[in-house]
Amino acid sequence: MTDNTYVGAVDQGTTGTRFMVFDHGGQVVANAYEKHEQIYPEPGWVEHDATEIWENTKSVITTALGQAGISPDQLEAIGVTNQRETTLLWDADSGKPVHNAIVWQDRRTTDRVEQLEEDGLVGTIREKTGLEADAYFSATKAEWLLDNADPIKLERTRPEDIRDRAEKGEVLFGTIDTWLIYNLTGNHITEVTNASRTMLYNIHDLDWDDELLAEFDVPREMLPEVRPSSDEATYGTTDPEGFLEAEIPVAGALGDQQAALFGQTCFDAGDAKNTYGTGSFFLMNTGDEAVESEHGLLTTIGFQRSGEPVQYALEGAIFITGAAIEWLEDMTLIDDPSETAELARSVDSTDGVYVVPAFTGLGAPHWDQRARGTIVGMTRGTRKEHLVRATLESIAYQTRDVAEAMEADSGIEMTSLKVDGGAVKNNYLCQLQADIIGSDIVRPVVDETTALGSAYAAGLAVGYWDDVEGLRDNWQVDREFEPEMDESEADGMYSRWSDAVERSMGWATDDGGDE
Repeated sequence: MTDNTYVGAVDQGTTGTRFMVFDHGGQVVANAYEKHEQIYPEPGWVEHDATEIWENTKSVITTALGQAGISPDQLEAIGVTNQRETTLLWDADSGKPVHNAIVWQDRRTTDRVEQLEEDGLVGTIREKTGLEADAYFSATKAEWLLDNADPIKLERTRPEDIRDRAEKGEVLFGTIDTWLIYNLTGNHITEVTNASRTMLYNIHDLDWDDELLAEFDVPREMLPEVRPSSDEATYGTTDPEGFLEAEIPVAGALGDQQAALFGQTCFDAGDAKNTYGTGSFFLMNTGDEAVESEHGLLTTIGFQRSGEPVQYALEGAIFITGAAIEWLEDMTLIDDPSETAELARSVDSTDGVYVVPAFTGLGAPHWDQRARGTIVGMTRGTRKEHLVRATLESIAYQTRDVAEAMEADSGIEMTSLKVDGGAVKNNYLCQLQADIIGSDIVRPVVDETTALGSAYAAGLAVGYWDDVEGLRDNWQVDREFEPEMDESEADGMYSRWSDAVERSMGWATDDGGDE
C-alpha cells in the first residue's frame, strides 16, 4: 500500500507557505515554497492577507505534486502545521475574511493586556491556559477584530452588527490551521495545540473557557470544534470537484513548535527538542500532567492522538539565537555564518568575554523587556575571534537557562536534547551546546521537522504508519554530540554567564535607552 503512496504536509509559516510530500520512510520526495506579503499598517502592527495565504497554499500543493510527478490520489492524507496565534475572522456565507489576519508578532493590543494586569486577571489566565497574559496570543486579537473588523460597518445602521452575526455563528473565528482546514474540507475545526495558544481555551478542562470568553466578549458560536492533533475521524476530505480533483483526508494538525516536537518523535515525558531559528523554541514533553511553571516557562499542550490523553509540554521562548549570528554579519565581523565555527576554533577561549544578545529584551526564563545587548569582559587584547566565539557560546548558555528551568519545573532530568533549525548545521555549535548543557545533542537527518511532524500526525490517523514505534524507527540521526568538557569547567563558564546577564538587565529606559 505504501510503495507508491505518500503523505503531504502544508507548513504555513510567518513569511511563507511550504508543501512537502513524505514517503513511508519519512524522506522528502517533493517540496515547494512561496512567500506572502507582510503588511504593516502602523508601527507595531503586523497583518497577513489570509486570501493570499490560501491561494499560495493551493499553488505550492499543485507545484510540489507536479514537479515530483505525483498525482493527488497518491496522497493518503494531508497534515497542516502553522504559525501559531495569528488570528482571523471570516464570513460563513461567503468564506471571505472580514479583515486581514492579525499576526502573532502584532502589538496593537498591548494596552488591553496592561488592563488585564491592572484588573488582576494574570493569575487566572495563567491557571486556566498555562500562558502569560500577552498580546502575543489570540484572545485580544479576536476581541480587537470583533470591535473593528467589519469593513461594511459604516454602511450599517447598527455598529455592533458584526458581534450579532458572530453570536449566530455567521462570522467564524480561527487561527491559520482552522482557516486552511476550512478551505480544504469546508469544516470549521481546530486542534488542541492551536486552541491552547488562543488564551481562550482551558487546557485542564479541554474546552473553551466561559469566563475567558466573557472577558474578551468572544461568542462561543463563532469558535471552531476542537479535535485531537492526529484524528482517526479526520477533519474532513478535500473536495473532489476542487483544485486537487481528489478526495484526500485532512487528518492531522499541530502548531509549528508542537509539530517540531512530534516530528522529533518526542512522544514520552522528558523528551525535549530545541528549534534554533531567529530565536529558539525549547519544548519538553511532560506527559499527561500539565506542569505549572515557577521558572518563567509556558505550560502548553504538546499534542493529542485519537482516543489518548493530551500530552502537555513546557515551552521556553528564547528571543535571539540565530539572529545573533546575523548581527555578527551586520557588524562585518563575519562575511558568512559558515565562518563562525572556524573563527571560534581559532582561539582557545573567549578570553573572559561574554556577549548577551538581548537586542529585544530577554525571553524565558528571565522575561526582562528592558534588558539590552551587552558585551562584558573586553580588554585591549580582545579580537573578533573572541567575540564570535562568545556569541556562539551565548546561544548555548541561553539554552541551558531554559533547560535548567525545565528540569526545576518538571523534576525530570534531561539526558538528551533533539535539535533542529538552521543553526544546528554548525557542528561546533552542537558540540559546544552538548558541553555547556551537559547532555547529548541529537541532530536528525530530516531537519524540516515541523512539516514532518504534521505529516506523521496525519499519516498515523489514517494508518499510513502503524504506531509511534514505527515513527521512532523511521526517525534517523544525522549526528550525535556527547559532552566532552569537564563538568566543573562548564559550570564555571555558565556561572559567569549569569553575571553577564545580570548586567544586561533593566538597561533600557522609557526615553529610549540612555540615562
